[in-house]
Amino acid sequence: MGTNGSTMLEPLRQGLPPIDPAAVSSSASCALPARYEAVRGARKFTSRTLTRWELDERFDDVALVVSELVTNALRHALPADLPRGQEPPVRLHLMRWTGRLVCAVRDPSEESPVAGEAEDSAECGRGLFLVDSFSDSWGWHPLAGPLTGKVVWALFRLPQE
Repeated sequence: MGTNGSTMLEPLRQGLPPIDPAAVSSSASCALPARYEAVRGARKFTSRTLTRWELDERFDDVALVVSELVTNALRHALPADLPRGQEPPVRLHLMRWTGRLVCAVRDPSEESPVAGEAEDSAECGRGLFLVDSFSDSWGWHPLAGPLTGKVVWALFRLPQE
């Protein structure tokens, strides 16, 4: 499952060349409102972005993971008394390097994501299990500097061109 602490980014490095943020070949991000309808918007944004990057064949897995990460952010990371008119508290980032795609969701909570133990008949509680199953790795890290909160990310390996 996902990791945190000093090893939280290690899955991004395992078996892959080091990530140089300056070497991102493509990136896109969007702000998401604090409403569950934002999940649909995140999926549409992901579809348009993957089409533009000619990665349509990865849409099903990536969209499922994006849906779970955004849903978790909306369900577990937003304060109950979120002020109206504030900048949207959740952002979706898609970043493409040669050989990998990273989906990252930023939210205002500093709490680590926790995989739930869902009953077999439960309709929720499997989000991070699905993220772990459909991505090659995932993790999270707290934000630094003036931003508060965290980023939860999932990595997908892409075929080398």
